[in-house]
Amino acid sequence: MASVGVTVTRTQVLSLYRTMLREARQFTSFNYRSYAVRKIRDSFRANRSLDDVTAINVAYDEAITSLELLRRQVAINKLYGSVKQIVEQ
Repeated sequence: MASVGVTVTRTQVLSLYRTMLREARQFTSFNYRSYAVRKIRDSFRANRSLDDVTAINVAYDEAITSLELLRRQVAINKLYGSVKQIVEQ
């Protein structure tokens, strides 16, 4: 989490982005996986133009929270395996 008065660096943001994409690709279900990747990309693109340090820190903290949620969802998804769809075969 970003502390008050601490600026989040570009490297930290890109690292978080890659980590979230890597985590999203672990979904066993094609639909969940493609939705998660699309949602992550759209969220980061929407926040790409942020200039205010406070807004950047808030967006970074929200992304960290989303990563934690994503990890829990992937763990649950792995517990309940699914049959591969035709798109995946």
